[in-house]
Amino acid sequence: MDEEFVMISALSHYMYCQRRCALVHIEQAWVENVFTAEGRIMHDKAHEENFEIRKNIKIERGIPLRSNELGLNGKADVVEFHKDEFDKWIPFPVEYKRGKSKSDNSDKVQLCAQALCLEEILNVKIPCGALFYGQTKRREDVNFDESLRIETKETIKKVYELVMTKITPKAEYSKKCKECSLLEICLPKTFEKRTTVANYLKDIIKSSECE
Repeated sequence: MDEEFVMISALSHYMYCQRRCALVHIEQAWVENVFTAEGRIMHDKAHEENFEIRKNIKIERGIPLRSNELGLNGKADVVEFHKDEFDKWIPFPVEYKRGKSKSDNSDKVQLCAQALCLEEILNVKIPCGALFYGQTKRREDVNFDESLRIETKETIKKVYELVMTKITPKAEYSKKCKECSLLEICLPKTFEKRTTVANYLKDIIKSSECE
């Protein structure tokens, strides 16, 4: 049954690059570089203490997550439980990221997916969470509004469809490839050249047929 579930981390991989998502979650390929190592260390530190309590806040770390409805599983870095005005403990997921805030919603979608899992497990509505970025040492609040929830569920569906096809998309080189730990495995420039040669040969064949 777990083979029909996708990892929550696959969502941000997919939004960053569909080929990267397939290499990791279909072909099980992974290479660590300085960026992934820094990210792993940050996540390990976030999981060091299992439980902490402060005034009106309880903090749980490294919580396993699962949604049977969405076909998701994974782990939350940190979940804070905030006491509301009715003395109820409301979950507040916090995801730790190595870099800085992104222009796209990849981190927000990953965090929202964690919230959706927690909502199903705990049968409670979670209005917001936060992203902590190691490079800027800043925490960014994220509202789980209807727009983000729809985007998250659509991304989950797309990732599921990609993983089930077991087909890795073709490489397309871009600036973000330089920071990808899978660059040496993906070889986007090499693939791009091969595609160009293939098209060149097709053009030669077509021109010879016309003659």
